[in-house]
Amino acid sequence: MMKTGDYVVVRSTDAGVHAGVLGTRDGSTVELHDARRLWRWQAERSISLSAVAVHGIRPAQSRIAPQVSSQIVLGVSEILATTASAESTIRSAPEAVQS
Repeated sequence: MMKTGDYVVVRSTDAGVHAGVLGTRDGSTVELHDARRLWRWQAERSISLSAVAVHGIRPAQSRIAPQVSSQIVLGVSEILATTASAESTIRSAPEAVQS
């Protein structure tokens, strides 16, 4: 069971995919701390968001937004606990820049 303080990946029906430290949760609204938007992602292995939570991302094939200190995500349809190695790949991914 996930708890406050766990690093998670969140899918929102309207706002896309985000990763961060789980704060409060109220129905389909989640507060994340130290959060990053996964604007485009490719799992290190396999093809699903579940694989991102387990194996992490391929930074060169992903576009990850800068970290924000706090974020409220509405319309959450999925919350996935991450492994330490997956968290590391997301946190250390370079900030995507406009090309």
